[in-house]
Amino acid sequence: MRVIPAVDIKGGRCVRLTQGRADQETVYSNDPLEMATHWDEQGAQLIHVVDLDGAFDGRPVNQDLIKSIIYNSTVDIQVGGGIRNLETIEAYVNAGVYRVILGTIAQQEPDFVAEACKRFPGKIMVGIDARDGMVAVKGWVEVSDQKATDLAQRMEPMGVAGFIFTDISRDGMMQGPNLDSIRTFAQATSLPVIASGGVSRVEDALNLVQLKDCGVEGMIIGKALYDKSIDYRDVLSQVQAHAG
Repeated sequence: MRVIPAVDIKGGRCVRLTQGRADQETVYSNDPLEMATHWDEQGAQLIHVVDLDGAFDGRPVNQDLIKSIIYNSTVDIQVGGGIRNLETIEAYVNAGVYRVILGTIAQQEPDFVAEACKRFPGKIMVGIDARDGMVAVKGWVEVSDQKATDLAQRMEPMGVAGFIFTDISRDGMMQGPNLDSIRTFAQATSLPVIASGGVSRVEDALNLVQLKDCGVEGMIIGKALYDKSIDYRDVLSQVQAHAG
């Protein structure tokens, strides 16, 4: 069970947004590379990097900065945000990225996901963000009429490596993850699921460990780490001890 720190980049800085809202921004560092290095040194095996400007603009904005994080990290880096064409995926893959996360485009252009999986086998994950079980797109600005579980089942045969599932009603709210929605989603697919959003205490992380048998293989933690309500090394050791 992986405990994955998030590095969200907006305006070249490391920030967190509450429920994905661009007007609810907290700046935690002016140097995302330094922050990624910190999590690397704390023992992370995988770091989740998001180009928030890219997610809102629909194109990569902080690509050079993210590449520098990939080049300078000793651990795996997964990247999402504004990735809407094969050229961008290829640029990240050539830079040494572990996985590329496709979000909005997976819901809008499923054929693109199939092509990306064919071109870059094992490198493509699909990020599915949901509110009340329905898929949210475009940096969570819009909620579609498609169920998150239906989208996962549509993506699964295409060769994606797994899913990142975010219940956006809990993201950044420090209220704990929505275990029921995560369980429902994970049980709807045979692929690995990384849960994102809502972890604010060690107990929340340990609750997610209980979903391991449903296919949840990791959790992304952001705000709680930056607000220091959770100590990364502490939560990592406890999760590893309980996950076996």
